[in-house]
Amino acid sequence: MAKDGPNWDGLLKWSLAHSDGTRPQRNLSGEDRKWFMEAMQEQSVDVIKRMKEITLVMQTSEQVLESQGVTPEDIEDMLDELQEHVESIDMANDLHSIGGLVPLLGYLKNSHANIRAKAAEIVTTIVQNNPQSQQLVMEENGIEPLFSNFTLDPDVTVRTKALGAISSLIRHNKPGVTAFRLANGYAALRDALGSESVIFQRKALNLILYLLHENSLDCCMVSELGFPRTMIRLASSEDGEVREAALRGLLELARDRTNGTSGIEDAEKLKQLLQERINGISLMSVDDLASAREERQLVDSLWNTCYNEPSSL
Repeated sequence: MAKDGPNWDGLLKWSLAHSDGTRPQRNLSGEDRKWFMEAMQEQSVDVIKRMKEITLVMQTSEQVLESQGVTPEDIEDMLDELQEHVESIDMANDLHSIGGLVPLLGYLKNSHANIRAKAAEIVTTIVQNNPQSQQLVMEENGIEPLFSNFTLDPDVTVRTKALGAISSLIRHNKPGVTAFRLANGYAALRDALGSESVIFQRKALNLILYLLHENSLDCCMVSELGFPRTMIRLASSEDGEVREAALRGLLELARDRTNGTSGIEDAEKLKQLLQERINGISLMSVDDLASAREERQLVDSLWNTCYNEPSSL
C-alpha cells in the first residue's frame, strides 16, 4: 500500500536552511512562521487521514480483502505504517477516537500468525508508558485476546509478542495487574519459562521480577507454584540475560521472609548451583569477568542472603 505521507523532504530542507549550526539562530519572520505552522498542521492532518484509511481496512473482513486481492503481506505492511504513526503518544490516543483500536484488537485473532504478532506489537507501542491508552485497552477487554495468544497460540513469536504487550499494558496499572493475576497469570509465566525460546524466557522473567518488586506478598504464591526450581535451572542457561534474570528472581525470593523463612525451599540444589557459578566465574579471564560483573554481584548477594556469609568470589 502506498503511503501518502507529508512532505518530509520539504520540512527537512527548510529546517536545515534555517539552522545549519554555523550561525546563531534568528527569529522567524511572520511569513516563515506561518509556513512552518501550516506545514506541521498538514502533517498532522495527513497522519490522521492515513490512520482513518488504515482503520477502514482493518474494519473490512478478511474474506472481502482477499476477494479484492489484498494479501496478508499487504496487511503487514499497513500495520508497519500504523506502528510508525502511533509511536507518537497523541496519535496512539487518537487511534481509539477514530475507531481504530477495536479492529486492531480484532487482528489479535487473525488467522495469520504474522498479523497476530504485529497487532500485539502495535498494542505494546500504544500502551507503553501511556495510562490513557492502557485504560482504553482494558475497557475494550484487550487483555483477554492478548492472554489467549500468550498462553495458547501455537506460534512462539505470537506468544512472545502477546506477552510483551501484556507486560506493557499492566505496568503501573493496578486493574491490569489484578486482571492478570485473576487469569492465573503466574501459572502462565511458569509455563513460559519452560519454553525453548530464549526471548520468551527473558520476557517472562522480566515480568515476574516486575510483579514481585511491586508486590512482595506474591513471593509466597510464586514459591508454591514451583518457580524457584525453574529459576535454578535457568540460572545455568547459556544465555547471559536469562541467567541474570533468573538469579535476580532467586534473590528476590530468598529475601522474602513473609513466612518467617526464605522463599526458596530447595536449598541443596541452590547451593550446588551457586557453587558451580562461583567456580565458573573464578576461572574467567579478565575480559570475561568485566562482562560478567552483574552476574558475579548477584551470585555473591544470593550466597550472602542464603548463608549469612560472603561467597569466595
